[in-house]
Amino acid sequence: MDDNYYNQYIKACNQERTVTRYLNPEDINLPPGFTIEVYAEGLNEPSSLLFTDEGEMIIATSGYIFGYPSVSRLVDGRLGLISNQFHIPLIGITYHNGDIYVAHRGTVSVIRRDGTQEDIITGLPSFGDYSNSRVAFDIDNKMYFGIGTATNSGVVGADNLWVKDYPQFHDYPGDYIILNGQNFTSNNVLIKASHESTQTGAFSPFGEMNIPYETRKGVIKASGGVMRSNPDGSELELVSWGLRSISYMKFDQLNRLFLCNNGYDIRGSRPIANAPDEFHLLHPGLWYGWPDYASGQPVTSTIFRPAAGEPPQFLLTNHPNVPPAPYASFPPDATIVGFDFDNEGLFGPPGDVYIAEFGSIRPFTYTDVIPQYTNVGHRVSRIDMFTGSVTSFAVNRSGFPSYVTGGGGFGRPSDVVFGPDEAMYILDTGLNTLEDPNRFIPYTGVIWRVTRTS
Repeated sequence: MDDNYYNQYIKACNQERTVTRYLNPEDINLPPGFTIEVYAEGLNEPSSLLFTDEGEMIIATSGYIFGYPSVSRLVDGRLGLISNQFHIPLIGITYHNGDIYVAHRGTVSVIRRDGTQEDIITGLPSFGDYSNSRVAFDIDNKMYFGIGTATNSGVVGADNLWVKDYPQFHDYPGDYIILNGQNFTSNNVLIKASHESTQTGAFSPFGEMNIPYETRKGVIKASGGVMRSNPDGSELELVSWGLRSISYMKFDQLNRLFLCNNGYDIRGSRPIANAPDEFHLLHPGLWYGWPDYASGQPVTSTIFRPAAGEPPQFLLTNHPNVPPAPYASFPPDATIVGFDFDNEGLFGPPGDVYIAEFGSIRPFTYTDVIPQYTNVGHRVSRIDMFTGSVTSFAVNRSGFPSYVTGGGGFGRPSDVVFGPDEAMYILDTGLNTLEDPNRFIPYTGVIWRVTRTS
């Protein structure tokens, strides 16, 4: 990317703008004894934040909407560029031993203390619906990250907008599997202006059919897999698989790895309804159920049947194990993303998790089901780590996101971090249009700051 062009973008972010967002902290409901304020505003599609050992705030910009993936330092409300040499989208950033690890499509890079940058892992299979996740480190200095699936539920179809660019791409299992042999009919999007249909089988390129008891070998870089390596990217190995869309992962003080896994959508050749979002404690070596289970339950259950159609059938004849139930569950369309542990018990019981719910990302073109705005998403929730129960911690008083009501509260919460000042920082990606949940209005990103008053 042209540095001069990007510097003009940074300059624009730091200048007065005519595009503004109405903000009113009083529109956000908090438990008694807490207060919220605007810490920074006017950001473009921020995706994650962190604090360094020196207390500096670092912000990542995804680039998915505006085309400017970056890592910047925020000082006195102004951005200072650290690096912009990344693929779109930039998923997230992690601070470890003085270095900043950056997860961007197909790649993990490291920005060192001296300002040098190196790609330490490349060639990850991230051309599909879901990319690789940000990384996390355990007490043994091992690096972990997730690889998202290529498809919603195992079958490439017309809903996969990447098919024309990567027609041979598909999902890959993490273990030896045997397929049932179903094939799914969809419009042949590879033929321009065509009304022809084609059939596609599971774990196969678009337009290639399965036969009963067809086999697939497991690969290390598996779809829906959790990977582990050394900090320099060497000795890459598969830890677990069977997760759909791993959006965030982090170790607690007991060196246990927790992660967010977003559930199936009602779309594509194999739509699945009512699939919860899942917060998991990772057990190495286990299969977590994708593409045949949701939240520990078989997708053949009637609860997962779309309004128009039959319940999905199993794609696999052999399931590696009975998938574990999640540690905590969230309603469909919550889209759980960044979270942090309240290790010091600043806001409640020590160790509880505070997690951002981004809200529905389903365009109306995916399904006739209207995206849910109330009672799910667009908030920060608390997970009681003793019981696994979930309660809302910070949510708009209206119950609706601010891009629906025009209110001054949350739009799209995407990350939660406890800062060195004992405050909670909530990253709000911004306001999207009602027509398209993935189209954001420029300069509407916000950082909120929550403090305890009693």
